[in-house]
Amino acid sequence: MPIVIAPLDTELTIKKVLVDEKTKKHLESLGLVVGGKLSIISTHGGNVICIVKGVRLALNNDVAKKILVA
Repeated sequence: MPIVIAPLDTELTIKKVLVDEKTKKHLESLGLVVGGKLSIISTHGGNVICIVKGVRLALNNDVAKKILVA
């Protein structure tokens, strides 16, 4: 499921990132890698704030829809 519809305050595993290579490299440098863990702390209008490796990250709706978690 995309992280925009994932439950809050639950540890999730990133399964797939469906973005172009440039964006994928940027997300990887922020810690969003396949197999990595994250927790969603807030959603608003499709935008997501999540915790990755102890750091808060804000993702806009377009990117958040393309990150699949389980």
